Amino acid sequence: MLTEEGWHTVDDGRKLYTKTWKTEGTAKARLVFVHGFSDHCNTYEQFFSYLASKSIEVYSFDQRGWGRTVLKNSERGDTGPTIRVLADITSFLKSVTPCPIPLFLMGHSMGGGEVLCYAAQGPAEVRKHIRGYLLESPFVDFSPESKPSFVTVFFGRVAGKLLPQRQMVNKLDAKLLSRDPAVCKRLEEDELGHDTGTLEGLSGLLDRTHSLASGKLKIGDTAGEGGVTRIWFGHGDKDGITNYHASKQLAERIEAKDKEFKTYEGWYHRLHDEPAPDNQLFMDDVANWILARSVDPVQVDSAKSRL
Repeated sequence: MLTEEGWHTVDDGRKLYTKTWKTEGTAKARLVFVHGFSDHCNTYEQFFSYLASKSIEVYSFDQRGWGRTVLKNSERGDTGPTIRVLADITSFLKSVTPCPIPLFLMGHSMGGGEVLCYAAQGPAEVRKHIRGYLLESPFVDFSPESKPSFVTVFFGRVAGKLLPQRQMVNKLDAKLLSRDPAVCKRLEEDELGHDTGTLEGLSGLLDRTHSLASGKLKIGDTAGEGGVTRIWFGHGDKDGITNYHASKQLAERIEAKDKEFKTYEGWYHRLHDEPAPDNQLFMDDVANWILARSVDPVQVDSAKSRL
């Protein structure tokens, strides 16, 4: 599988590490993917390689504060506020548009929450190029197993305003990420998974989840290409990191004719990293949903939403 690495410079001069998983021959679709907390794009190698084998070209980047975009320890977790996070996504999307090949935007976990915010708040001149949105275990709210106390959240937000660049380790429990022990071990030992956020970045993450879970942030039916919102959710009902029920409730509130929420019963957080053959089922679901919407006119399985 052919891959290309590079660097993308955003408007404030920061360089973001990028990687593209190329197709053999002409791509049928393109996917921009936004990774999660304490994560980076190279942890999705198997998933992205599989999509590329299905003629879906994948473009991803390590968000500022994460992965290879971090060049010194003081940059760990320094994502900036939400407006900065969304601006980075906009800048990267502009680097691959316009193009006649259909474009999709997908996010996992924290990145899923960011993609949902983008569908609601991203600039219309960029969203008009996005044929569909996909969310893998999106961070709409904390899972009960991982939810911090109200006091921790309150004082975290206050501290985020007073000491925005102060770093804090917020370690994820690797055992909650996948039912595959080998995956958990690999992620636990990944030196780029530093589990460190700044108070400003963590505060922004909390604000995004509150806006999504409370219904304050609304995604309408005109968020994508052609003035149409096409959106797919995949979430395991045993996810111990992000809240399955909050994700499903948000999906139910979205006004879109083409939407689907798929429950993966008994699955954990990283659906693409669950034990085989389950992970293959998830990867096929993603590929098939994208490819069905990569033709003109767009084909869907049903005229009504499936939840």
